[in-house]
Amino acid sequence: MTSSISTKPRKLPTQAIAAKIFHWCNIISLFLMLTSGLQIYNANPVFGGRSGLHIPPIFTLGGWLAGGRHWHFAAMWLFSLNLLWYGIYILITRRWRHRFVGANDLKALQKTQNSKRLIYAWHRIAYTAIIPILLLALFTGIGMYKPAQFHWIVDFFGSWQALRIVHFASVPMVMLFAVIHYFLGRQAGGSELTESMFW
Repeated sequence: MTSSISTKPRKLPTQAIAAKIFHWCNIISLFLMLTSGLQIYNANPVFGGRSGLHIPPIFTLGGWLAGGRHWHFAAMWLFSLNLLWYGIYILITRRWRHRFVGANDLKALQKTQNSKRLIYAWHRIAYTAIIPILLLALFTGIGMYKPAQFHWIVDFFGSWQALRIVHFASVPMVMLFAVIHYFLGRQAGGSELTESMFW
């Protein structure tokens, strides 16, 4: 006599369409800003002046300085508006309660032995830490875009060169967040979770 055991299929993670749009817009705008930013960088490298390190054209977008600037600031608007509407979305839906670090997350880092709980705590810390970095990138970018109108931003950093260095330094921090965010997501829910953010 044989008995068949029915196993309930595992429920795959799903995401709201707003989360999918947000992630796609972020990926596209970050790629455009990075490659066009490298085109702008080539016109006057931050480190070493005009004789400094130049990026090969295959990694740049825009063809020349003005073209790079056009692409960069168009992508900046896409990125900024995407962050703004997603911020409004998580406020309205109250998802912010599950996105950003809280006292329980800090306690978990000290006491818990639950690996999943630690992953969630680190994920919320990363989510929270990226906010001031993004604001710094946008703030310094506006100062570089309109230095005459926003001369006080340049003055705040002491000089034009210091402003450029801070803006340039924000780029690897954003890239590092993207990598950490990706790997923490895979640890929390596997490839199904990360793929559900896009498909």
